[in-house]
Amino acid sequence: MSERTIHGHERDAPAPGDDAGPAILTDDAGTVIVEALIPPGPLARLRARGRRHRTAILVVGSLLTAGAIVAVLWRRRDDFATAISDVSLLVLLATTLLQAIGLISRSESWHLSVRAAGATVDRRILFRASSMQVLGSVINGQLGVAMRIAALRRSSPEITPKVPTLIAAELPIVAVELMLAALASFTLVGPLGIPWWSPIAVFAATASVAIGLRRLGRSTARELWSGLAVLHHPRAAAAMTVALLVAILAQVLRNWMLLHAVGVDASFWDAVAVLIAVATLAQLPVGPAGGAAAAVLILGGDGVAAAAAAGVLMTVTGTIGGLLFAGWAGGDRLWAFRRDRRRSDDREPSPPGPAAR
Repeated sequence: MSERTIHGHERDAPAPGDDAGPAILTDDAGTVIVEALIPPGPLARLRARGRRHRTAILVVGSLLTAGAIVAVLWRRRDDFATAISDVSLLVLLATTLLQAIGLISRSESWHLSVRAAGATVDRRILFRASSMQVLGSVINGQLGVAMRIAALRRSSPEITPKVPTLIAAELPIVAVELMLAALASFTLVGPLGIPWWSPIAVFAATASVAIGLRRLGRSTARELWSGLAVLHHPRAAAAMTVALLVAILAQVLRNWMLLHAVGVDASFWDAVAVLIAVATLAQLPVGPAGGAAAAVLILGGDGVAAAAAAGVLMTVTGTIGGLLFAGWAGGDRLWAFRRDRRRSDDREPSPPGPAAR
């Protein structure tokens, strides 16, 4: 077996002429991250090609999505401009604040999951790392998660779990979000015309995944599964769920306020459906136009221009709220740096005076 480096990790790969076998991805300390059977074939080559051209795919997807929205709105551009201009500054400020509250609540849920996995990092340091997700999520949700994990490891490598454990610590959060989305997915039955039993099937599937993750969390064979430890602490799991609920409700309220501000007579459940659509489209290479696309997809029947205007404002207020959170993180990091430097200067002995010479 020969070895090669992939994204900074060592992987045992079959030597030329060997049959395809398990590919073992480890970190610098030798901890197994991924062990999977990777057979050669069209699907494997397609995935590899997608990874190599990820940026190009994202750019093309974003341009196509934005172009489609512009094409739909071109004849309704006056209505779109009117809907945007009718939104008051107070609504924009309130929805931006709601976005910041949602980000703080999501950061707290991550804090609870990571601490259950064995981290002893201070909440403020973790929140600063979490702010990096804001910058990455503007482009892609997965990039945002990767950026906050990397930021946390870089800032506190001695008191945080290794990367595999931090990746696993994301899974309980994702599982709870999926279960909540499954419970509310009945809101998509009308707008998308999906079968009535689809929400029940989705909830059953996500519940099965959550049960499977809980069982995996009991395994001590690999350090990776310690990231699921929060599922075995009822209080921590309940607190994580409450924090996620606060974050989701803040986003739903933000959507509802913006939809009404542009003239769409949307219900609370319509705002929930838009949020689910936004989260789903965020997994695709649609870029910042995902908010407008989601709003048009769910509520375009009530007015394409107004729905698109609400979607654009969701993206704008979401980005500004994220930048406020990131700005706080940058200021707090600078303040901590200056504080530590002052403490270091105070500990340094002063030069001897004339009497001591």
